[in-house]
Amino acid sequence: MDSQQGALSWRLSAHPLTLGFFLAFRLASIFTYLFGLWFSSNFILIFIIVILLLAADFYYCKNIAGRRLVGLRWWNETNPETGEQTWVFESADETRQINATDSRFFWLTIYVVPLLWVFLAIIAIVRFEFIWLSLVVIAVILCATNGVAFSRADKFGNASSLAGSALNSSGGGAVRRFAGNMATRMFFSGGR
Repeated sequence: MDSQQGALSWRLSAHPLTLGFFLAFRLASIFTYLFGLWFSSNFILIFIIVILLLAADFYYCKNIAGRRLVGLRWWNETNPETGEQTWVFESADETRQINATDSRFFWLTIYVVPLLWVFLAIIAIVRFEFIWLSLVVIAVILCATNGVAFSRADKFGNASSLAGSALNSSGGGAVRRFAGNMATRMFFSGGR
């Protein structure tokens, strides 16, 4: 059975319900978009359904699936006095065993789904479906934000349980600002 550890098999998951909802939200948003693009003329209805699925996916991935499947979580804090935003990363206790199957499903999905949305953006551009492109851009931003944040949480999680506090040490100010503002620069630069 050890040879199967980490295999992409539903039966090997330690949290099959969490994994199922995680995959369902992600796949449902893509399939609903594709259904709307090819079989429906009601853009508004499809837009609303896909946005709701993307929002549910973003929340579920960030707050539930990430914590249960790989022991990671992230959030953004704003200093009320300065207005500076900081990303805070949390990782599970080192003694917690992460199921290899759950981890593989999680990381594969975290990286593949934004790539699928980028591919769908290219298709929308080629087909001159610019109204649908607006929906795809929102999907790319939400999925990529979770991908970047969980990658950072995984990287910083090895240093301490709260990597945000580790970044406040001497010399870490530049790194903290970079991590806290990276999504803003990457997604909201406006083509600069």
